[in-house]
Amino acid sequence: MSLSAERAPGYPAVLLRGLLAGLIAGLLAGAFGYVAGEPRVDAAIAIEEQAAHAEAGGGEAGHHDDELVGRTGQKGGLFLATALFGAAMGGLLATAYTLLRRRLRTPSDTRAALGLAGAALLGAVLVPFVKYPPNPPAVGDPATIDQRTAAYLAIVVLGLVAVWAGVVGYRAPRTAAPEWLRAAGAVVGFLAVVAVGYVMLPSVDEVPATFPASLLWNFRVASLGTQVVLWVSLGLGFAALLSRLGARRSRTVDQAAVAG
Repeated sequence: MSLSAERAPGYPAVLLRGLLAGLIAGLLAGAFGYVAGEPRVDAAIAIEEQAAHAEAGGGEAGHHDDELVGRTGQKGGLFLATALFGAAMGGLLATAYTLLRRRLRTPSDTRAALGLAGAALLGAVLVPFVKYPPNPPAVGDPATIDQRTAAYLAIVVLGLVAVWAGVVGYRAPRTAAPEWLRAAGAVVGFLAVVAVGYVMLPSVDEVPATFPASLLWNFRVASLGTQVVLWVSLGLGFAALLSRLGARRSRTVDQAAVAG
């Protein structure tokens, strides 16, 4: 369903629905992360404690003594963190929808919302994941955390730029161009930016040789799955709420026209 200029809702109404969809999506992502990711975090922490215990010469390793929040609190806080993150992403999605809706060449608001959510998943999640996959506890040098954070933020920006380049590549051919040519232009534009970003940014490999490969893989899959659940749920929820909003506003405008 498409909202005409007369029936298009204002930004506050769109933002409210983006925040609500993001909150729900964040809770769903938190539930997935709790089931799929937290057991891997516990296993990685156990490995970290064993290493600390060995370095201490068999003494008590006070890994938890310096923690302000224990593991039980951290697991509960996971839902709060994902809910707040989801709401923030929902607000950004609603803002992007409001700013870019007229530039999206589709009459369907549902397709527009899903397209924006999919673009965010591709550019801000999948592209960075390939270059800098997440690591569990006991992996990574604390001395390089600032460099790794800066590199990760850079690849997120480049991922979004790559999505924009793909859109430009798709729209570059003339209107009469075949669909395969447009698709090829989109793929070339996207991959060109991604390739440049991957080459320019430094590689990071700080995984100890003794760290179990299966645990590392399962943790990364769970982390990616949490993000996929978040963005898929956010896109579907936001599109559904927009559809209901559009239908309600259409009925209101029609009733006002009949009454007038």
